[in-house]
Amino acid sequence: MQYTNTGNTGLKVSRICLGCMTYGSPTERAWMLEEDASRPFIQRALEAGINFFDTADMYSAGLSEEILGRALRDFAARDEVVIATKVFFPMGDKPNQQGLSRKHIMAAVDASLRRLQTDYVDLYQIHRWDEDTPIEETLEALHDVVKAGKALYIGASSMAAWQFAKALYLADQHGWTRFVSMQNHYNLVYREEEREMIPLCVAEGIGVIPWSPLARGFLAGNRTRERGGETTRSTTDPFAHRLYYSDTDFAIVDRVITVAKQRGVSPAQIALAWMLHKPYVTSPIIGASKMQHLNEAIAALDIQLSSEEMDYLETCYQPHSLLDV
Repeated sequence: MQYTNTGNTGLKVSRICLGCMTYGSPTERAWMLEEDASRPFIQRALEAGINFFDTADMYSAGLSEEILGRALRDFAARDEVVIATKVFFPMGDKPNQQGLSRKHIMAAVDASLRRLQTDYVDLYQIHRWDEDTPIEETLEALHDVVKAGKALYIGASSMAAWQFAKALYLADQHGWTRFVSMQNHYNLVYREEEREMIPLCVAEGIGVIPWSPLARGFLAGNRTRERGGETTRSTTDPFAHRLYYSDTDFAIVDRVITVAKQRGVSPAQIALAWMLHKPYVTSPIIGASKMQHLNEAIAALDIQLSSEEMDYLETCYQPHSLLDV
């Protein structure tokens, strides 16, 4: 396993992060795995040297955190792993059970710690930008969470670059804890983050931990223009059709498949290798519901793409509309 620092911090994380949205309740989404089926993936990740695990309070209404917490308690020492979770989305139907108000953040972090069975999380992230709460209130609350020892670092996810820049500026201005990471939507078929967000992260020393590096399975090369996909995920994930599936997206996948065949590896490994070659990417978040997928992701770390292959994969990209995700 390879490790790298998270942005300008001393926090070292594996170059692959295991995303735990997959582990929860199939009644919520058909492709999710129940606890007994989930634990081997967390154990295998640890055996391979992965020390970075990402979840969120809203994944299966907290069940993902519970599954991860129990597995890490059984398979790892706490100081050996980096646990990341997120706050924002509703955790109930009452007005203060969502968003980034001080009230919700303080309640949510304690609830996450209980579910994860830990005294602290390494990285506490805001899942989205909250239009209903002043960012100053959110930042001060997160600062207090860190000062209370309930989180070591804070991160953000999926927002406009101007919003992230404002948050960084205000944190510096007030002496509050600064965001150290950005978890954003980024892959070979959606590269709009290269315009503003990623340059901002590079300039400010922010770690980039992209979600959906395989475009919800689209870059695995098993979708077709005529029939879509045949996996459980593809047939029960209409959201993916809103994100991808344009002609130019399929043209990129065709190139991924070509390089994969030349290399004798899977298309998913080529898509991951492309991302891992980007110097600003800290650790892509991969989800795995089949052990083969996890093993392939780990093996992708050893694939060295040439500059010609990188250009070949990139040159037919066409700008996309900004996606509200």
